[in-house]
Amino acid sequence: MRILIIEKDEELSKSLNDVLTSQNYQCDIAENINDARYMLDIRNYDLVLFSWDQSDKTGIEIIAEIKKEAHKTSVIVLSDRLGKDNEIEALRGGADDFIRKPLDFDILLVRVEAKLRFGASNIIEIDELIINPEEEKIIYEGEEIELKGKPFEVLTHLAMHKDQIVSKEQLLDAIWEEPELVTPNVIEVAINQIRQKMDKPLDISTIETVRRRGYRFCFPKKIS
Repeated sequence: MRILIIEKDEELSKSLNDVLTSQNYQCDIAENINDARYMLDIRNYDLVLFSWDQSDKTGIEIIAEIKKEAHKTSVIVLSDRLGKDNEIEALRGGADDFIRKPLDFDILLVRVEAKLRFGASNIIEIDELIINPEEEKIIYEGEEIELKGKPFEVLTHLAMHKDQIVSKEQLLDAIWEEPELVTPNVIEVAINQIRQKMDKPLDISTIETVRRRGYRFCFPKKIS
């Protein structure tokens, strides 16, 4: 699971990173909104921790941007703003949770785990295709499809970002624990297995190759 931390306080961002990586989460840090937008453009995140404090001149528009591009990405707002009006504004702005500072890291970890668990439990249903990430199960027209391991994870990640172009680098970051130790060719192998074990036998097309950009999950439709 990959998390983006948007926090200008260097000491706090480091503490957040240390706590989360100790629980085997992959983390990136953005010190400001512009850096965050750049990170969000090049990577897919399961969750974003967004610091929204009294001193911030910018609003919470970034939440709407995140949700527009990746609606399944959870956003937790971390804030020192007092009063319930700020919490209401953040939640109405698209945030999935609101945690007040100073942070209790034990509580934060539980809330992060809950949000990620909820997202991972979402069953994807598109036409006659059902993908159950929690049980690593695929069903098409009532029949279970045998696709496991990395090919299943690649298919699921693309399905969760339906209609978006996902690059090889984004897939590596999202699925492989140490992406720097593998080559992009492993993505091609996984895609090929999806097509050989699933698309070809069922006469459907689920993944489109977008030249020089990556892959896109397409609505299943008959090839012939």
